[in-house]
Amino acid sequence: MSKADIGLVGLAVMGENLVLNMESKGFTVAVYNRTVEKVTNFIEGRGKGKNFIGAHSIEDLVNNLKTPRKVMLMVKAGKPVDDFIEQIIPYLEKGDIIIDGGNSHFPDSIRRTKYLEEKGFLFIGTGVSGGEEGALKGPSIMPGGSTAAWPHVKPIFQSIAAKVEDGTPCCDWVGEDGAGHFVKMVHNGIEYGDMQLICEVYQIMKDLLGMNYQEMHDTFKEWNEGELDSYLIEITRDILGFKDKDGEPLVEKILDTAGQKGTGKWTGVASLDLGVPLTLIGEAVYARCLSAMKDERVEASKVLSGPTPKFDGDKKVFLEDLKQALYASKMVSYAQGYVLMKFAAKEYGWKLNNGGIALMWRGGCIIRSIFLGKIKDAFDNNPDLTNLLLDPFFKEKIESSQNSWRRVISSAVMNGIWCPALTTALNYFDGYRNERLPANLLQAQRDYFGAHTYERLDKKRGEFFHTNWTGRGGDTASTTYSV
Repeated sequence: MSKADIGLVGLAVMGENLVLNMESKGFTVAVYNRTVEKVTNFIEGRGKGKNFIGAHSIEDLVNNLKTPRKVMLMVKAGKPVDDFIEQIIPYLEKGDIIIDGGNSHFPDSIRRTKYLEEKGFLFIGTGVSGGEEGALKGPSIMPGGSTAAWPHVKPIFQSIAAKVEDGTPCCDWVGEDGAGHFVKMVHNGIEYGDMQLICEVYQIMKDLLGMNYQEMHDTFKEWNEGELDSYLIEITRDILGFKDKDGEPLVEKILDTAGQKGTGKWTGVASLDLGVPLTLIGEAVYARCLSAMKDERVEASKVLSGPTPKFDGDKKVFLEDLKQALYASKMVSYAQGYVLMKFAAKEYGWKLNNGGIALMWRGGCIIRSIFLGKIKDAFDNNPDLTNLLLDPFFKEKIESSQNSWRRVISSAVMNGIWCPALTTALNYFDGYRNERLPANLLQAQRDYFGAHTYERLDKKRGEFFHTNWTGRGGDTASTTYSV
């Protein structure tokens, strides 16, 4: 019997669809699941008559693989990944490859790369985005880890990945050790931001403009045919048009408490560690936290009051403003995400291809949109671009959108409509374009109470000063610390 091109552990939704995708592209796949009945059910069900080899133990799985052996794990992140790695190692030979395709935290992938390479094996930590449908029909794949492993998995990964219009696969090598999972983490953070922005626009439409669900559905349908064309706008269109059995909009009956799996939080924590203002994604994470406080919010709503929303302007004009505000805020979210990746690459020694990452996100993944083509163009034109907002296209677009953006946020705030992500995006823009921020006063405060020192505009950078502000303090200064 011929051996398999790759083995996969974990036949849950993503794993099962990935192996069906691989098999449909001409690869033979060996499959294993901890609950062995799942293997039998799959081989006799969706995998029947196809090029699969069902394995009933890890040893059986590894023995059925061509060399160098490639074992892909699609299991829960954290300890289960480490446990399976330990189970697999005894059956491997030097140069064999273990691939983690779950939503692992990038420091774990850094650690696992080092650990396996020290034993003579190779490791890939890869982000896989696109959900159930993407896994089956073509996901976005973001691999990083042991560079020597890439040529062995490249034909499989690029075959199963989504393709953009010219046939280029939404998969390429991202970088060393944890780079793949870091880029996937940022992808997920941007996904949090995009979703929150859309939800705020929906609430403004509903509570301020008084639009019904058919009107909102029609608006998102129209938006999806223009510059906002994207997967998340598309599914929002579909959701707003979906009726429950009684003919009422189903979304209106869904409890307003959002769940999260942690990748948005990881992105925010990474930004704090690296000293990068990732304000929009941070607000999106906090927005989910606030939504989860449902019982508390219900009680607060009985005690705390605000303005009653009232709109007396031109609805059509305001909807155009709303579209521009959404687009401008989206630009800020991606700009912040790319700055985070730039700082991470410097910190961890990765060589990230920013334009290539935009291309990987153009198809298959949750944040796929035509907008990403503009990001690829920006980095193609200037690979050393410090911030997307400085690219000519993005500069012109955000500046031409800002009056609309300001009108939307002013109206929302004056009418008591909650819009944290839209607002923080504008605040970042205003802060970033401002030559002088009030941090001079902040440094004076720090020096006053803690002798933390400050730099002066009339002296060269790197020279620090302390003032005895009260006449009662001494001349001893604290050491400086910068994130």
